[in-house]
Amino acid sequence: MASLTFDPTDVSHGGKPRRRSVISRPGPVPRPVIAEVATILAGLGFGACIALAVTAESWKQLAAPGGVVMFLGNLTGLAGTYLALIMVLLISRIPVVERVLGQDKLLASHRRLAPWPISLIVAHALLLTFGYAEAARTGVWRQIGAFIRAYPNMLTATIALGLMVAIAITSVYSIRRRMRRERWWVIHLFMYLALALAFAHEIALGPSFVGHPLTRLVWSVLWASTAGLVLVYRFGLPLLRTLRHRLEIVEVHPEGPDTVSVICRGRHLDRLAVAGGQFFEWRFLTKGMWWQAHPFSLSARPRPPFLRLTVKGIGDYSSAVARLRPGTRVAIEGPYGAFTTYARRRSKVALIAGGVGVTAVRSLLEDLPRGCDPVVILRASSTDELVLAPEVAELVRHRKGRVHELVGSRSEVRIDRLSELVPDLRDRDVYVSGPEEFVNRVVATVLRIGVPKESVHFEVYSL
Repeated sequence: MASLTFDPTDVSHGGKPRRRSVISRPGPVPRPVIAEVATILAGLGFGACIALAVTAESWKQLAAPGGVVMFLGNLTGLAGTYLALIMVLLISRIPVVERVLGQDKLLASHRRLAPWPISLIVAHALLLTFGYAEAARTGVWRQIGAFIRAYPNMLTATIALGLMVAIAITSVYSIRRRMRRERWWVIHLFMYLALALAFAHEIALGPSFVGHPLTRLVWSVLWASTAGLVLVYRFGLPLLRTLRHRLEIVEVHPEGPDTVSVICRGRHLDRLAVAGGQFFEWRFLTKGMWWQAHPFSLSARPRPPFLRLTVKGIGDYSSAVARLRPGTRVAIEGPYGAFTTYARRRSKVALIAGGVGVTAVRSLLEDLPRGCDPVVILRASSTDELVLAPEVAELVRHRKGRVHELVGSRSEVRIDRLSELVPDLRDRDVYVSGPEEFVNRVVATVLRIGVPKESVHFEVYSL
């Protein structure tokens, strides 16, 4: 079968297309005000959480033996649980928020927040143990035994705490980088179980809940809403899209060393609202791959009934993509990402891609207008690794821009030459995509040159 192609001049917003075909709908316009309102509501909710803990205590309770310690234990428990729910919401992929902040910023916020709920919940367990031991005038170990034997839901709470601590340990960067992504992902799924177990414990024993029906109702609604959002956006919507579009692989062909393009065919792709630069979570329904989803960017805007992703084999899963067969069914989740033309604040742009990061840049170029004068910098260790370079060059040519190819080892090619390649870099929006180390280095360089932080947009490719 002749290789299917995605002609970069097929549909060109900026140039004169040689022919015109139907493409998918453009991605929805992000609405920053919604993300801002969500942030304010989250802050107000945290304040209300603290207020509930404070108002649930009386001076008599505080003055009793162990009263202050137990109050602090209750306070840290409520605060930690609330922050844990916010942490889950950050990765629940709510579209109106995700389109504004993008997965990279949401994940960064998730990682910054993560130590706090775990630390507070551990403090909650320790403080309550010491507080109850003081009140009962008994030892700490005896009190722990009493908790597990005599208090309802305490055993499940202990299991939940153990799960949270285990998840926290595997999230430490030095440990996580030594783990296979698949194993790390499975471990993190247990956070949902841990939160469910903790909820039953808090409702049954929490001082802020016992004898306070309104507080119980508010927290029940909060937990149910969080669970509902996760079920809808992490499971329900992906299932609906998968059934609607019924994607299957029609071709896998090489693009470069360890790099392949996968072309899928599906139904109703003209209704799939997606912007250039976005990615999907892909689940290939074949043995050994069906149970996990991995993020890969589209390497071109969809051309119904086809869409294309380009993958470099840098791990077990991505390497297995090259061995997929035509006819394999595909489930999708997305599209995600704020690495789109909607992020632009200036008329001109510079696009910098390292390795397979070219996929997001290539599809983003299709959405950029003719007057954006794009300067594209492609970085690779060898010429063979400049995948999709001809397509990028053609898209840039139609927008009257220019392409620079930086080929060679890190010692041979200095990325700090950006100001020489793009003298007016400070006056442009800068898009950077590629491996994490590359992106971090380039972002630090452009910020040092003087590009405003709000004009720097990036997409990280990592295991």
